Amino acid sequence: MGSVKGEPQTPLRDRMRYRFDRTLARSTGTLMGWLVITCLAVVVPVSLLLVWTDPGSPRSLSGRLSAAWRISAETLRLGAATGTPLRMVLSAVLGLVALLCVSTLVGVITTGLADRMAELSRGRSTVLERGHVLVLGWSDQVTTVVGELIAAQAPRRPRAIVLLADRDKAVMEEALAARVGPAARGRIVCRSGPPSDPDVLALVSPRSASTVVVLPSAGPAADAEVLRILLALRAVLRGNTDGPPVLAAVRDDRYRAPARLAAGPLGTVLEADTVTARLIAQCVGRPGLSLVLRDLLDFAGDEFHLADATAFQDGPFGETLLYHPNSCVVGLLTPDGRTLLNPAAETLVLPGSRLIVLAHDDDSTRVEDCRHLVDVSAIAAARPEPAGPSRLLMLGWNSRAPLVLEQLRSTARPGSVVDVVADNAVPGPREPEPERPARQDVRFRSLPLSRPEVLLDLDLDPYDGVIVLGPDQVDGRDHPDDWTLVTLLAVRLLEQRTGRETRVVTELVDDRNRPLAPVNSGSDVIVSGMLVGLLMAQIAQNRHLAPVFEELFAANGNSVCLRPAYAYIREDAEATFADVVAAAQRRGECAIGYRRQDLARTGSDDHGIKLNPPKAERRVWNAADQIVVIATDRPPPPSNIGEPQDSATTGN
Repeated sequence: MGSVKGEPQTPLRDRMRYRFDRTLARSTGTLMGWLVITCLAVVVPVSLLLVWTDPGSPRSLSGRLSAAWRISAETLRLGAATGTPLRMVLSAVLGLVALLCVSTLVGVITTGLADRMAELSRGRSTVLERGHVLVLGWSDQVTTVVGELIAAQAPRRPRAIVLLADRDKAVMEEALAARVGPAARGRIVCRSGPPSDPDVLALVSPRSASTVVVLPSAGPAADAEVLRILLALRAVLRGNTDGPPVLAAVRDDRYRAPARLAAGPLGTVLEADTVTARLIAQCVGRPGLSLVLRDLLDFAGDEFHLADATAFQDGPFGETLLYHPNSCVVGLLTPDGRTLLNPAAETLVLPGSRLIVLAHDDDSTRVEDCRHLVDVSAIAAARPEPAGPSRLLMLGWNSRAPLVLEQLRSTARPGSVVDVVADNAVPGPREPEPERPARQDVRFRSLPLSRPEVLLDLDLDPYDGVIVLGPDQVDGRDHPDDWTLVTLLAVRLLEQRTGRETRVVTELVDDRNRPLAPVNSGSDVIVSGMLVGLLMAQIAQNRHLAPVFEELFAANGNSVCLRPAYAYIREDAEATFADVVAAAQRRGECAIGYRRQDLARTGSDDHGIKLNPPKAERRVWNAADQIVVIATDRPPPPSNIGEPQDSATTGN
C-alpha cells in the first residue's frame, strides 16, 4: 500500500464509507434519496432480467419495457397502469401519493405509540388507585418497607403500593422485584419524579391513599428533603385535616419538631438515627436482642395486635395475662388513646379499653382461662441479679456515635467506662444536661484503625463488650461495610488468640453483608436501614401502635429484655410457658417468649428464639435458657464521676 508524506493511504473502502456516512448525516431528504436510488438500482435491473428471460414476454421492445415497468411498479406499489407515457406517469404519481400517505400514517401511529410507551416508562402518568399505601422517596429502607407491607397483606387481597421517587422507573421496579419477587409486582406501581413537587405529587392521588410513608435518603440534605415533601403533601391536600395518616422519618432530631408540624395532626415522625443508637445501646447488655427485635418487627411470624377487652372490663390488668392461650398480653390502649405498656398488675381495664397483644393474627386472641396450667412449685424464688459497672470499647465513629454514647450514659451503672478509638479526631459527644449527671466515663484515643496491624494490637481482655461503628454513607464510600467486616475479622482473630469470646455489637448498612459478619453466637449485628424499615412498616399498618414502639426503643421505660431463665423457673424443672408468664407477673414484667441457648449455638434458622409460644407448651428449662420479657430496666441513682476525658486506655 502506498503512502503520502510518510503516512499510510486510507483504503478506498473506508473512504467510501466515510463519504456515505457524511451524506446520510446531512438531512432526512438525503436519506430518502439514497433509499430511492438503492431501490431502483435493485428493482429495475431485476425486473428487466425477469422480462428478458421469460419465454412468454412480448417480442417488441416497447412491450418488454411495458412489462418491466409493470413488474417494477407492482414491486414498489406505484400502480401498474400501462398505455401512453402520460397515463403511466399519472399512475406513478397516484402510487407515490398513496405510498406517502400510508407511510406517513404508519409513522404517526408508530411515533405516537413510541412516545406513549416512553411516557409510561418514565412513570409520569396519573395513578387512579384508592386506599393504596403511598411511599414517597427512595432510601435503603424502601425494599424493606414495601416487602413487609406486602407480607402483612398476604392473607387478604393486597392493596396497591404506589412508590414515587426521583429515580428511573425501570431501576426502581428492578430493585423491588429482587426483594418482593415477581408474584407481588402486580400490586406495586412506580412513578418517577421529585416528590417535593406538588404537581408531580398530585399524580399519585395522595388524598385517596390509606397511608403515606415518607422515607429519608442517605444524602446530607435528607432531612430538609423530607420537610419539603411533607410541605408539598400539605399543599396538595390543601391543609385538610381529614387526609390520610402520614408516617415520616428524619435522621437528625432537630428536624423532628418541624417535621411533626408539617405532617399534621395525623402525622408520626421517627428519628432513624436515634432508633438505631438506642438499639445499639440496648444490645450491649442484652446479647441476642437484635434477633428478637427483628423477629418481633417483621410480619413473617407474630406481631402486635389490638384485641377486645370487654371480658376484663373494670378488672385488674394482671388477670388478662393468663386468659389468652395463644397470645401474650403486653399492655392497654385506653379509651382516650393513651398507650400503657406493661402497666402495673392492679391497673383497671376501663370500659372502651383494648388490649395490646402479641399474636400471629387477630383470630389468635381468643379468651380462655389458662390458670390451671400454672404450677407454683416450678416458679423460682426471687434472687438478686448482679449489677456492677461495665467497661466497653467503641471502635469507629459516625453520626450516630454521639447518640450511642448518650444512650449508654443514661442507662450505665455508676463507675462504667467507655473507651472510644477512631481514625481521626473525634468531635465531642453531646454533653449530659446539668440535672442529669454522667454515669459513665468516656475516654477518646485516635489510632489508624484502617491498618489491620493496629487492630490486631488492641487489648480486649479488660472489656465486657465491643461496639463497632462503620463510617457514614455520605463519606463518599461505596461500600461502608468493608471496614466494618475487616474490623470484625480482627476481633475474631484476637478471640482465637486469647481463647476468650468477646460480646460484639456491630452496625452494618447492607443486609446482604449480615451473613458475612464473622461474629460469635453471643454478638449482635444490627442493619440500621432494615431496622427502621421494619419499624415503619409496622406503624404504617397500625399507627395506634406507634407509642408502643417508641417506648420499646426509648432509653428509659419499658423495653424488650432477655433475662436468665433461672430467675423465673427452677433450674432443670419441667414447666409450662404459663408458669413463665406467672413468674414474670410476680416481677412486674410481661413474658412474650424465650431463647434456647442450645439452638442458638448450633446456628438454627430461628437462632433458638420462640416468641408467643402457647401457654400449654411444656419443656425442661435449664440455666442457659433466656426469657424474653417486656420490663423496665432501671439503673441505680447516678454517682459523682467526672465528665468525658481526652485520654484513653485502649490498646497496648
